[in-house]
Amino acid sequence: MVLMFLNGGGMRGGPLHAQLQGAPLLCTARSAPKYRYFSVGDRFPAMYQVASGGASVAGEVYDLPLDVLRDHLVPAEPPELELGLIELEDGGACLATVLRESAVDSPELIDITAVGDWRVYRGD
Repeated sequence: MVLMFLNGGGMRGGPLHAQLQGAPLLCTARSAPKYRYFSVGDRFPAMYQVASGGASVAGEVYDLPLDVLRDHLVPAEPPELELGLIELEDGGACLATVLRESAVDSPELIDITAVGDWRVYRGD
């Protein structure tokens, strides 16, 4: 089991939520204010850790079995994302999908850091 921070389609009501295979939601949470937050072509969000100028991102923390992560969630993620370890607002650590270094300069990135919440950005 791992703690997994989701901030996009894997959250309740999102198109990837079924990939969690019923894993329990532990809490809603925010990341530490260390991340830039992007919409990637208005298809999905992506977090990227920065040394300064970051903000907090809204999400949900799940208690996820490793086999569900391996067999369901990770294969459903877009290639621009990879697994990473993030810091939560309360100082705790959590796995999350984050923007790959190779995608940082993509012209598809729309900076939504000031919004900090995928659902709010999408108007959901």
